[in-house]
Amino acid sequence: MTTDLQKLPQHIGFIIDGNGRWAKERGWPRNKGHQYGIKNLDVVIKECFYHYGIPIVSIYAFSTENWNRPKTELDFLFKYFTNYLKANDFVKKYPHVRLNIMGDYTKFPPALVKNAERVSEATKNETQFILNLGINYSGQDELVRAVNNIITDKLEPNVDRATIEKYLYTHDQPLLDFVVRTSGEQRLSNFMLWQVSYAELYFPKVHWPAFGKEDLHVALLEYQSRDRRFGAITEEKTEK
Repeated sequence: MTTDLQKLPQHIGFIIDGNGRWAKERGWPRNKGHQYGIKNLDVVIKECFYHYGIPIVSIYAFSTENWNRPKTELDFLFKYFTNYLKANDFVKKYPHVRLNIMGDYTKFPPALVKNAERVSEATKNETQFILNLGINYSGQDELVRAVNNIITDKLEPNVDRATIEKYLYTHDQPLLDFVVRTSGEQRLSNFMLWQVSYAELYFPKVHWPAFGKEDLHVALLEYQSRDRRFGAITEEKTEK
């Protein structure tokens, strides 16, 4: 069954879960799962952008809670994120893509911070595609950050939705249409809590390193089967 290219999400989010479990099932260390998981980012992101033409992809790569993991695992992740964000490599892999970092990435090692800033600067004028990368990200923290910045800027007291959205990491983007969380866990885990308000949710059991092109195709078919009413009702046709 083919996807309807006229009914694709304009903004899709991925909670990339199950790297460690995928590795454990194969008798491998958890870090091996992270290695394959980061490689799989390329597969899914490129498929979204260049095959389906989805303009905005959001990835939940590292949450504020992930700091609680063992130091050896954190060091491994930082190394791979640093390599993933090398400016020249990023631009070659993802032409016409603007990188938008969500989260306080300044808490990471200096090399990772430098690469993140270089890629952001190198891609800031791209308009065709946007990659939102959540690293040291929390949906609750994003809202707290927005409120504090509104207070700092001393805006008028009547704050509305548009005001809050202006101060989000995704201030120039539409809200999420579709969120995919791999590995079967059925929760959002603090992912883009404002932007997810009317998104369709999908929880495939496949672990992230194994979530390939066909799995994405199935996910998009599922999205297209949903009846998105946004609080309204669909009038039923009556038989004559």
